[in-house]
Formats: sequence, structure tokens, C-alpha cells
Amino acid sequence: MPRSIVVRAAGEHSAPGAPVNTAGIEDFPASDLGEGPVTVEVNYSSINYKDALVLTGRPGVVRTTPLIAGIDLVGTVVESSSPRWHRGQQVLANGAGMSETRHGGLGALARPPAEALVALPGELTARQAAALGTAGYTAALSVLRIAQAGVESSRDEPILVTGATGGVGSVAVMLLSALGHHVAALTGRVDEFSDYLIGLGAAQIVDRQELGTLGRPLQKQRWAGVVDTVGGTVLANALAQTRYQGTVTACGLAASTDLPATVMPFILRAVTLAGIDSVQAPYAARQAAWALLAERVDVGALEALTRTVALGEAVEASAQLLGGQSHGRIVVDVSA
Repeated sequence: MPRSIVVRAAGEHSAPGAPVNTAGIEDFPASDLGEGPVTVEVNYSSINYKDALVLTGRPGVVRTTPLIAGIDLVGTVVESSSPRWHRGQQVLANGAGMSETRHGGLGALARPPAEALVALPGELTARQAAALGTAGYTAALSVLRIAQAGVESSRDEPILVTGATGGVGSVAVMLLSALGHHVAALTGRVDEFSDYLIGLGAAQIVDRQELGTLGRPLQKQRWAGVVDTVGGTVLANALAQTRYQGTVTACGLAASTDLPATVMPFILRAVTLAGIDSVQAPYAARQAAWALLAERVDVGALEALTRTVALGEAVEASAQLLGGQSHGRIVVDVSA
């Protein structure tokens, strides 16, 4: 039976404050994977912030148990009744309810929705695609939204990326720089990660403390656009500092789900706040995001910010991610 990381409810007698779910390796029957026209033999998955929440038993993501974890997968089609996909084809999938209501990619076999699958771009290996994963795919969706808005940046008005050392932030810095933008990278650990971020293409490093205390509803115009991954006060300040007709994308809540802002940036500076959803994005958006990643990502830089763990090491790696003990990308070799 396929080895998988299976999430199960901790039980009604668990102690207050204890994890609501447990996650561990099991032999999970292929017959219990659910219905679907495409079966994929999974080679790699990855650990994103949402995966880390799931694998450490945090509430708010998993909606049904037992459930195979993993919001990403890269693998090979082994069975298909879909006209779009055929046996032997290399594919990837991100989001689409995996690890929420559907079995995900941290198992040897998966049946993701056929409409969520994208052909593995020829420019990327399976491991590189997993290294990008939902983080890279979400970053690409954010950068495409910035591009669609026609945002132009400069040294005086760069594009700000918050949470820049995280998976989404790191790839966003890389993509924006590759597209010719002047990028300002925000981090709470300037001394530790400045060289890392400059290596990804950041032209400026911004200390998180500069946006960490809630300021006035309208502040000095600093940013041509923003890719925000953290939410909360940082996002509120970023909005207040975005120039006239700038665009801010919001794709994460690593700091907070709150938005302690006013409508002032929207009605006095015509700022756009664009939500980025990576879970239910349609096929065309998925294709466009992965085409951008395949074309613009520096695979050498990607390799430098990626580490690979075995399936049995994924839970520990998730705890390290949530504890701020790792940065960049974590690939899971599902067969190891």
C-alpha cells in the first residue's frame, strides 16, 4: 500500500491547547483515495506555510479526517480517463483543496482534480517544480497581477515584497528582479538575510520594524506596488505608503488575518488591493503562472535556496519552518 503522511483527529480527550490533529506515516490504501479520472504516482511534494500548519496539528486548514497531507505534488500519470492527460505524462498540481478536503501530495499515489493539473514545463525538473510549489506558483500569480496593472518601478519607488525570506517572498523577489523591477525586500532579520535577498535580486533591504507599528491612514508614498505575504499591520502600512494608482497584492497571513486600515488609500490615491487565490485558480491562470516560472526563475538560485527532506522528516521540517528556523524552500522526496 502507498506510504503517505496521514492526518487524523487528535480526539475529543486531547488536552486544551494541544494539537487538534496528528500526522504520521501510514500505509494508506489506494482504494481510499477517492474518485477521479487521473491517478498520479507522486515523486515530490513540498512544505509551505499551510503544510506546516497541517503537519504540526494546527487548526484551520484540514476540514475532514483522515486525510493525506500535502498541497503540492509533482509526479507521473499512471492512469487516466481524462482526454487531456495520458499515462506517462509528467504533471504537477497545487492547491485545489488538497490537504483541506481532498487527499494531497504527501503520499505515493494521488488523485488530484484533472482541471488542477498542469504539464511539467520542459525547462524544469520534477524536483525544481516541487521546490517552487505553491509558494512559487502563488508568487507568480502575484507578479502577473502586478504586471497586468502596468506597474512600473524605480529606485525611488520600488516594488515592496514583504515576508521576503519565505517561500512566496523569495520567489517573488526573484521574478520581479528578472522582469527588470527595482525590488525592496522586507525582513525582520536584516543582518542575517540581507546577502541572501540581494543574491535573489533585491536592490533594497527594508527592516520590518519600519512597517511594524501602525501609522497614519496616508503616509509618504514609497512603493510602486507591493507583494504582501503577511497581512496585519505590515499590509496596512504598505497600503498607506503605496503611490497613486499603485497595486498591492495580498496572498498570505503569516503575521495576521487582520487588516487595520482605512479606505483612504483607495479613494484618495486610487490604490488597488488585489487578492490572490492559489487554491481555486482556473486552469488558464495556473498555466500562465507556471509559464512565467519556467521562463524567468533562475534555477541555480532556486537550488541554492532549496533543501530536500525524506517523507519521514517532513513533520520535523514543518516545526522548524513555523519556528523560524528555516527559510527558502523545502522539497519532500516522497519515495525516500
